[in-house]
Amino acid sequence: MHTDFDRCVRAVRSKDARFDGWFYTAVLTTRIYCRPSCPAVPPKDRNMSFYPSAAAAQQAGFRACKRCAPDASPGSPRWNERADVVARAMRLIGDGTVDREGVPGLAARLGYSTRQIERQLLAELGAGPLALARAQRAQTARILIETSELPMADVAFAAGFASVRAFNETVREVFALAPTELRARAARGSRPATPGVLTLRLPFRAPLNPDNLFGHLAATAVPGVEEWRDGAYHRTLRLPYGHGTVALRPRPDHIECRLALSDQRDLAGAISRCRRLLDLDADPEAVDSLLRTDPLLAPLVDKAPGRRVPRTVDAEEFAVRAVLGQQVSTAAARTLAARLVLAHGEPLATPHGGLTHLFPTAEALAGLDPAALAMPTGRRATVVRVACALAGQELALGVGSDWERARAHLTALPGIGPWTAEIIAMRALGDPDAFIPTDLGVRRAAATAGLPATPGALTRHAAAWRPWRAYAVQYLWSADDHAAARMPAA
Repeated sequence: MHTDFDRCVRAVRSKDARFDGWFYTAVLTTRIYCRPSCPAVPPKDRNMSFYPSAAAAQQAGFRACKRCAPDASPGSPRWNERADVVARAMRLIGDGTVDREGVPGLAARLGYSTRQIERQLLAELGAGPLALARAQRAQTARILIETSELPMADVAFAAGFASVRAFNETVREVFALAPTELRARAARGSRPATPGVLTLRLPFRAPLNPDNLFGHLAATAVPGVEEWRDGAYHRTLRLPYGHGTVALRPRPDHIECRLALSDQRDLAGAISRCRRLLDLDADPEAVDSLLRTDPLLAPLVDKAPGRRVPRTVDAEEFAVRAVLGQQVSTAAARTLAARLVLAHGEPLATPHGGLTHLFPTAEALAGLDPAALAMPTGRRATVVRVACALAGQELALGVGSDWERARAHLTALPGIGPWTAEIIAMRALGDPDAFIPTDLGVRRAAATAGLPATPGALTRHAAAWRPWRAYAVQYLWSADDHAAARMPAA
């Protein structure tokens, strides 16, 4: 979009928050860059230039606006809508792959050379993987500076910088303030921080309807790993450097996120996973406007627009849970998962409320004798089979996975049918076009709405909903009188 000068100017003049994250406005006279909805008086058209990423604006010598904090805008929806190499690379960079494994590690995960990755990212985003990772490190550093009492040296290494000097130079260059000045500025009028807990705001594009999003997470919560408590969804997190817990609470204009991490280096990855879990980078205007073109689906969209697809913080965990949920009720699936967690999960040294365990790893489950699992015989074998495929890396479900290849691998495994493969594609892989026409709740809601109720006919009718069929499923499920479609009681 950044190449359409007139459209970008109109978005900036109208301060349209829907375009935050789509592009960044660089002001040639002040050498700052902003989000489109910046509250400052817009500059003259001739003094504006547009960039596709914050990293590209930083590379061109612009610093972040102190009023609108453009680095804190919602992420571009493009990276969750697409499955090409650039989108997969951006998801991996967001998860911290470049900081942990370098550009060669990123390229190896994608199956391309480092040169090819550099070229494709530069062509589309105006910045290579190192610059994009640096921009993310700057954002992580700002969050730690503003929301914690960590010494600056600890902030530097937690944010992924190789040295305190590089940290200081980057913060000064990006924010035009020294780290200590940034902390002093943020401290004015702020509440004292809870020791060991980072509290931050996760922005999103309005509208956002939290009912089915948090309703689904609460209704399917696995005891010990997840719980709904005090108006917030809580869960444990298994992360690259350690573990953590998170509490996510819906607010009118943001999601309140409270993170407790055993290793602060996991902050950027934890934020990325929480945003992905709640589908916060979606573009609801684009989704809803297309779904409204179907007169039979439009009433459901108009009744409660802005529904998101509840996803996951751990794709491998979700794949196992999807197998456990085959052909059983939500309550039965929770019971099976709870038994698995209690028997094979990793206990937390310090429980938080009802959070006592991390979900078992694929490696732990792959080594089990299927007979040791308290579930139907066929289900046991499939759980261990999926765990073995994940542990042996034959099946890749991470943020950088190829969606169609993952589907093919899933359906090739005995015991994995179309429903399971598609629900994993929808919630673990994040495919916005995943569709489950055989689902009983979808068929029942379709019949009530006057849509075709047989899987074949519904699939043909739903072709007009592409590429947003996963969102159409959320609207259909919301028509059912089920706890997963309602906001949980506080």
